[in-house]
Amino acid sequence: MAVPAVKDAPNGVVEKTESADPALFDVGVDRSDLGRPDSIRYNILVWVLDERYDKAIEELKDFLEKPSEYPNFKDKVTRYIYHSIDLIYAIKAKRSFPGINSLTRAKQQELREKFKEHFRELQYVLKVVEKIQSDLRIQDVRSTIYVVKAVWISALAIILLAFWLDIVNGLAKTTIVVFDDGFGKFANWLAELVGF
Repeated sequence: MAVPAVKDAPNGVVEKTESADPALFDVGVDRSDLGRPDSIRYNILVWVLDERYDKAIEELKDFLEKPSEYPNFKDKVTRYIYHSIDLIYAIKAKRSFPGINSLTRAKQQELREKFKEHFRELQYVLKVVEKIQSDLRIQDVRSTIYVVKAVWISALAIILLAFWLDIVNGLAKTTIVVFDDGFGKFANWLAELVGF
């Protein structure tokens, strides 16, 4: 995942659509609330806050197309990624609304509230994607632990079975022969004592 750069435009020229006063769409979110700096959530939300919507959408699509080490990851996150893309388009529409400065304060406030609502929903949906990813990672670790435990228990069971068979086939037969010989000697001694 790419970490957002200051500007990726040639010669430092950035084309920007006419937008309203930046304070109008201030979300009031601290950058520490956006997640870890190397996470998909952080990257997407920073791109959106910097009004780099195309870059955010491109990164989401790349994230979805990137091969995953978990077989059902793509199936679980596809709808969330597409919903995130829709939210980014909605945020873009709210922030680049034509003639926003000519709207009444109530309408501007309504647009601002919708923008904040879409941004919070985007933040939530990206948290869900990260949670799915971490849940699959935990399931993978658990399954590895189960396999290791099963191998360890199987090895222990084989060792115990081998020990049991050695006792039954080796020591038990020897013990029976010793007891049988001892009983025979004792019976012979009793027979001689009685006078048989």
